[in-house]
Amino acid sequence: MTPRDPATLTEAEAAEELAALAAEIARHDALYHGQDAPEISDADYDALVRRNRAIEARFPALVRADSPSRRVGAATAEGFAKSRHGEPMLSLNNVFSAEDFAEFCASIRRFLGLGPEEPLRFVGEPKIDGLSINLLYEDGAFVKGATRGDGIEGEDVTANLLTIADLPKRLHAPFPARIEIRGEVFMDKADFLAFRTTQERALAEREARRARGDKLGDAVIVPANPRNAAAGSVRQLDARITASRPLKLFAYAMGAASEAPAESHHAFLQRLEAWGFAVNPLSTLLDNEADAEAFQRRIGDGRASLGYDIDGVVYKLDRLDWQRRLGFVGRAPRWATAWKFPAEQATTVLEAIEIQVGRTGALTPRAVMQPVTVGGVVVRHATLHNEDEIARKDIRIGDTVRIQRAGDVIPQVVEVLLDKRPPSAQPFAFPTTCPACGSHAIRDGEDVVRRCTGGLVCPAQAVERLKHFASRRAMDIEGLGEENIQKLFDEGLVRSPADIFRLAQHADRMRQWEGWGARSKKADDARKVAKLLDAIEARRNVPLERFIFALGIRRIGEQNAKLLARHYHTLEDWRARMIAAHIIGSEAREELGSIQGIGPAIAEELVEFFAEPRAVAALDDLAREAPPLPAESSAAADSPFAGKTLVFTGTLETLSRDEAEAQAERLGAKVTKSVSKKTDFVVVGADAGSKATKATELGLRILTEAEFRDLAGIT
Repeated sequence: MTPRDPATLTEAEAAEELAALAAEIARHDALYHGQDAPEISDADYDALVRRNRAIEARFPALVRADSPSRRVGAATAEGFAKSRHGEPMLSLNNVFSAEDFAEFCASIRRFLGLGPEEPLRFVGEPKIDGLSINLLYEDGAFVKGATRGDGIEGEDVTANLLTIADLPKRLHAPFPARIEIRGEVFMDKADFLAFRTTQERALAEREARRARGDKLGDAVIVPANPRNAAAGSVRQLDARITASRPLKLFAYAMGAASEAPAESHHAFLQRLEAWGFAVNPLSTLLDNEADAEAFQRRIGDGRASLGYDIDGVVYKLDRLDWQRRLGFVGRAPRWATAWKFPAEQATTVLEAIEIQVGRTGALTPRAVMQPVTVGGVVVRHATLHNEDEIARKDIRIGDTVRIQRAGDVIPQVVEVLLDKRPPSAQPFAFPTTCPACGSHAIRDGEDVVRRCTGGLVCPAQAVERLKHFASRRAMDIEGLGEENIQKLFDEGLVRSPADIFRLAQHADRMRQWEGWGARSKKADDARKVAKLLDAIEARRNVPLERFIFALGIRRIGEQNAKLLARHYHTLEDWRARMIAAHIIGSEAREELGSIQGIGPAIAEELVEFFAEPRAVAALDDLAREAPPLPAESSAAADSPFAGKTLVFTGTLETLSRDEAEAQAERLGAKVTKSVSKKTDFVVVGADAGSKATKATELGLRILTEAEFRDLAGIT
């Protein structure tokens, strides 16, 4: 019988059901955690937890002291459920100098059409190096918390977040009926050092047990830095482990909300404090952009004395109405940026140069070095970029090199200390054959990258493509990581992406593998095959943009995949138009080249992919097994521009070209650069030229700027 909607329950009925749910979930927790003998499926258990949470959200005054939402240890046992954010939770673009920041400010002025006399007020906030989370509150009560994930959906870690003391369970009135709060979970330096010492001792004890032949127990991980410690703590399957970790929380932004609680970002931070959140006390309102450089210097000078790690300062435009107008480009807002601190450096000895083969066949050199600590992280490897970079810096095995973590993340070799070069050091000879398959590795034209020509016969490319396909930002198949993909490839079960969705045919064989089988003494091992197959099944129908990105076509990143999905809408249309675009001068080729953001090099990569029969066959095979969902329109159904193709020409007077195009795209339009018979509207500004003439010749609908504003609802 379908459970009743919580909104239809009386208070007495809700209290009775919450008592029954608390008892039932506690019993299942004991069976699962204490006896390894669950009586119900994970899906049924999750349904009980969700039911409990839904009733508590409707009747917050009835939340019990023994509620599963409060009790530590009631986390989902088999991974985390997915949670879609109300508004995208995207990343920030970076700047590294005063000149970069000035250009960022200039881009805001250009987009909004502002003169130099108009002040830009910013809020500067230290950029905490932790784990970003999204917190949903309904009627003032905390309902759900999720990690950022891919920016669109993350992992539901509600039970773990409830163990953090800084998280308000209820907001102080007044508050919107529904609001998402963005925050950062982190571990301060002193707590991290104490925690790391504890983990190191536990690891030493585990190794001692291994030497004695004793039972080892759970694995022990020693985190490299506070950020990893915080992220790992939040993503524990047992919330009791999270509760034992010294985690803290700063709130800093708003996601989707039923109503705006403030008119400026600074006022919103004050509102967060009034609701009971901890807000970074160093956050400061800056009256104009010129104040940012002094603020950056002040925070940087005091960085070492802070109790927590930061890697820069985030600058957000204070006016929320301007933030809404600016919107987003790609995966980042136009109204905010992170001004990063200079990278920390260290010196070490380069012991070897390894060549890695990527999913596109690129041969990438990697330095293997004596371990050295840079910015609190032990570094053993660094990128060397390509063979030209090795020659330019004259990097040789045995050299003492200076390294840095670029953006405090990716280690790279900055320079060679020539006065410490040993006599035996010889120039590095970059290979001309692929180390994985022995095929020729060539450089095409002016390309700085040498690539394997082995294509589909190269095992390194095949495995790397499969890893990319299953990765979090692509198909996001939980449990199908590097080790498992390599195992499935070595066993001959997975050679193409489509094979992943046929793995259920080999379930019995997979259960015979060590660590995978139903006869294993470990419960997690016994469920491994079932868990993996369930995760694969859950991702059989992903959005078209994910599907396109997962294919691993060169130069087709997440943003380009979104552009293609939004333009062609369905896989069938995209496939047909890409094959037709092979003919230079064809309508399909011109259409592809007219998409804003798709340049000639990207178009050429797409055409080459679809010109390869084996690639198209693999795509069709995958589409039969896992057909993607059509691209969702971001516009309301009644938008006059939904699904229409627009071209802007001439000079607009009340909007910048960037803002006009962004407004059209938000309403579901496809904005292209050239006029064709497929164009629905041509918006004509002052001094319009050949595009306006062609639109007239084709009999297209021509709009003035005022008519465009009126149809778009821009006041």
